[in-house]
Amino acid sequence: MRIIRLRPWVIITISILCLTGIVYYSYEVILWYKHVNNNSKIQKKIEKKIIINEDDNEKKYDIDFKALKEINPDTIGYVKVNNTNIDYIVVKGNNNKYYLNHNYEKEWNVAGWIFGDYQNNFDETDKNIIIYGHNTKDGSMFDSLTNVLTKEWQENEDNYDIVLVTEMGIYHYRVFSTYTIVPEDYYIKTSFTNDFNNFINTLKSRSIYNYNTEVTEEDKILTLSSCIGDGRKRVVLHAKLESKENNE
Repeated sequence: MRIIRLRPWVIITISILCLTGIVYYSYEVILWYKHVNNNSKIQKKIEKKIIINEDDNEKKYDIDFKALKEINPDTIGYVKVNNTNIDYIVVKGNNNKYYLNHNYEKEWNVAGWIFGDYQNNFDETDKNIIIYGHNTKDGSMFDSLTNVLTKEWQENEDNYDIVLVTEMGIYHYRVFSTYTIVPEDYYIKTSFTNDFNNFINTLKSRSIYNYNTEVTEEDKILTLSSCIGDGRKRVVLHAKLESKENNE
C-alpha cells in the first residue's frame, strides 16, 4: 500500500481551516443561545402586559396594547396555540425580513421575533392573516409549532382553538389543516380575486390529518408558518375564523 505523505504547508493549511471552522461554528452557537436568552428576558418582561383570566372554563384576554406600543409601535396582536409554547405578542414591520433578525425591542437578534406578514392589515378585511416565527430548537418562538404534526396534538380537540387578539377584538380560529412543505409562495397569499375557494381546497388537501372543519369561500383564515429541520421545509397550520369577542 502506497503511503501519501503530505507536505508540511498542506498539513498546516488544513489545520488552520479546520480550526477556523470550529471557531466560527462555536461563535455561531454561542451567539444563537445568547440571543435566545435575551428574547426570553424580553418575553418575561412583556408578559406582565398580558392578563389571561379563566372564568367558568372561559378564558378572557386582557392585553395592554397601549403599554406594549410604548415599547414597540409595531405591536399588532397576540397569538396563542394550545399545547405549544406559542404565547407571544406579534409585531409587523414594513417587510418580511426585519423581524427575522430583530427582537421585540428592535435589537439585532438572530432568533428574531414573531411577526405578521407586512402585506396584512389586521383590520378584519384580509382573507388570509399570516404569522411567521423562527424554529429556534429550544422551545421558544415557533419551535413548538412542530407539535401540530404529532398524533397526540391532532387528536385533542382542545388544541383546535387558536386565539388571536388585536386591538379590534379577540378572534377564535379553528384548525383545518397542518402539514410540512418545501418553501413556496402559494400558501402565503393575502389577497384573492375569484380563487379563494380553490385556495382553501388545496390547503385542506395538503393536511396530514382530517380535522373535520368545514371551510368555505365566505370564511377568513389564519396561517402560521415556520422552518423545520434544516430549514429546507416549512411546517404550516391553517385555521378558519369562527368567532370574535369585543375587547372590554
